[in-house]
Amino acid sequence: MEEERLHDEKRARQPALPRGSGRKLAFGEDRAFQTELRRRVDEWLHRTGRRPRGGWRLHLKTAIILSCFAGSYALLVFVARAWWQAVPLAVLLGLATAGIGTNIQHDGGHRAYSDRRWVNRAMAATLDLIGGSSHVWHWKHTLVHHTYVNITGYDTDIDLGRLARLSPHQERLAFHRWQHLYLWPLYGLLAVKWQLLTDFRHVATGRLCRHSIPRPKGWDLVLFVVGKAAFFTWAFAVPMLFHPIGVVLLYYCVAAGVLGLVLSVVFQLPHCVPQADFPLPREGTERMENPWAVHQASVTLDFARSNRALGWLVGGLNFHLEHHLFPVICHTHYPGLSGIVEQTCRDLGVKYAEHESFCAGVAEHYRWLRQMGSR
Repeated sequence: MEEERLHDEKRARQPALPRGSGRKLAFGEDRAFQTELRRRVDEWLHRTGRRPRGGWRLHLKTAIILSCFAGSYALLVFVARAWWQAVPLAVLLGLATAGIGTNIQHDGGHRAYSDRRWVNRAMAATLDLIGGSSHVWHWKHTLVHHTYVNITGYDTDIDLGRLARLSPHQERLAFHRWQHLYLWPLYGLLAVKWQLLTDFRHVATGRLCRHSIPRPKGWDLVLFVVGKAAFFTWAFAVPMLFHPIGVVLLYYCVAAGVLGLVLSVVFQLPHCVPQADFPLPREGTERMENPWAVHQASVTLDFARSNRALGWLVGGLNFHLEHHLFPVICHTHYPGLSGIVEQTCRDLGVKYAEHESFCAGVAEHYRWLRQMGSR
């Protein structure tokens, strides 16, 4: 078990290859912080008798979230007859879909849901059923983002093209001065974008910005095709049997907008804020100054750690630093790990920061967007 976990953690931080380069971006070699932190976490798991992956709490959450998804969908499509019924149900459907992504798919995709490989793959595949692609997500999120967090030109999550400037090392355009206002509604289009456009483009081109990714083959290709077909069936085809196309599209936009906004905010607050670093490789090299684990602490913040309800809803991703340091440990353990991570950072002189509340995190992200747009 322990050897498998360490092997998974090593694989989780292997970088993808940048376009036009056969080399990998390397990190500093001093692993004192990472070694000590892992020792303390392993000791805590052993002392509390907890298994790193899964558990009954996660299984119960899965049942609740899937039931909420199925129930809100059924009521919206087959029962609701007035807008005051349909709008809350569409919002609830969007929240339940986000819950599938942050609680079930996310742990499955990181191999943190279960000790069994097929269970993790099945849970990761729930992303295909809600309109995404587990194949693209594996490369974009698990490999690229988790390795290159906040490194301009490498981390695709901070690359919005000309639409916005999220890093001080990106070009600033005149209209970016308004990005702290116009980006918030555009965040709601995230889900629509990957459900209807970018997944197909990434698969067809084999590209994630400057990174090359393999096109899906065999069962991965089957899952991509079947997943998209299933999504278009339940999201559009079935509702159109009972409602006009305009109504179906309207409430799809409501649910997808909630989904996109939730996912965007949850993943922006830990990284795109003034307290996070945006380091670059040493000039003329492909090597970062900090070791991998120290880098993660310098670019990732927790938010609202004391808010249990929020943590439950977002799959522990408010404990974002713990997730980046231990992606193969189930998110239900993150609250217990957070004190260990903070204390280890302070003991070894590693940068540590957090947002005390969700609102504080939103305010800091707003401040960062405004700062990046003004200079």
